[in-house]
Amino acid sequence: MAARLDDLDRRILGELQDDASQSLDEIARKVGSSKTPVWNRIRKMREAGVIRRQTVLLEAEALGLEACFFVLIRTSEHEADWQARFLRAVRARPEVLEAHRLAGDIDYILKVRVTNARAYDTFYQALISEVKIYNVTALLSMEEIKFTTALSLETEAGRPPAATSGGARV
Repeated sequence: MAARLDDLDRRILGELQDDASQSLDEIARKVGSSKTPVWNRIRKMREAGVIRRQTVLLEAEALGLEACFFVLIRTSEHEADWQARFLRAVRARPEVLEAHRLAGDIDYILKVRVTNARAYDTFYQALISEVKIYNVTALLSMEEIKFTTALSLETEAGRPPAATSGGARV
């Protein structure tokens, strides 16, 4: 069930997504409130599970992780034991940034970040040694056109909340 948020909650979340390192005073000033109500709302949204955690975003290329692959996986195995082994293998691989089970012709898609094609092959060889996979297609991303972790904070009326300056940091 979706949490019930008012406009002030949404503006606070927008500020946190933009830059969670802001002080409570800064956030309160930007959303037109005072520090204590802002803190109480943030606390309540954490308790309600709206705010999962705060973290920092790293620049992958600055760390030498220059290759991003989208890995499409089809399997002929659909038993619970295979799925458990596959999920363990995927969750244990630090190269896997995201993994999704899909509807349609492709069973799973992985977003994998590595240094280069050779590192991807090492990842691939390790994965197929752990679990049987029917078909794997790896697509190299040539350019990241958009990246954000910011979620849309539209109101119930379908209007976007007050604008924030951009990039997600929550």
